[in-house]
Amino acid sequence: MNRLVLLALGAILHPSIAIRDIDGVRREPLKADKGHIATLVFVTNDCPISNYYSREIRRICDEYAPRGLQCTLVYTDPTMKDAAAAQHARDYGHGGYPKVVDRDRVLVEATGATITPEVVVVRPDASIAYRGRIDNYYADLTKPRTQVTEHDWRDALDAVFAGKPVAKPEAPAVGCYIPDRKFYR
Repeated sequence: MNRLVLLALGAILHPSIAIRDIDGVRREPLKADKGHIATLVFVTNDCPISNYYSREIRRICDEYAPRGLQCTLVYTDPTMKDAAAAQHARDYGHGGYPKVVDRDRVLVEATGATITPEVVVVRPDASIAYRGRIDNYYADLTKPRTQVTEHDWRDALDAVFAGKPVAKPEAPAVGCYIPDRKFYR
């Protein structure tokens, strides 16, 4: 069954996946607390588009936190050291939300993330509500638009918080590909 069909069916994730964050705290990023929504934001430190979006990621996580958004920043390079992830997060202005290095690729594989930056919004029932880009600023890798006209992540969050279906549950992300696990061995 392909990814679009799974998404259309509201693919149910395994919320019990646990991973240690860069501070050593055990996290279950696919599990939203009651009345909350979880979002995983897949990034890497060497992707210019991922780095460009760091301030917008923080704005959205901070803006929606009072409504019950739980953000987790997921570094996709399994060779990255926790100290390097912490430094990168400071350098690029990421907020106080948890940061993890997905060394075993459990979050990448569970969500089907393929690009950085890419966001995955998870409903309280552990189903995927949205997967894709933050917005449409980038038309292509080297082609930014002069103005953002679609705010995909925000639109998805607004729908889920309102208890409505997400109008566009998937929007292709533009950025850097997340390499297969075999390229890190």
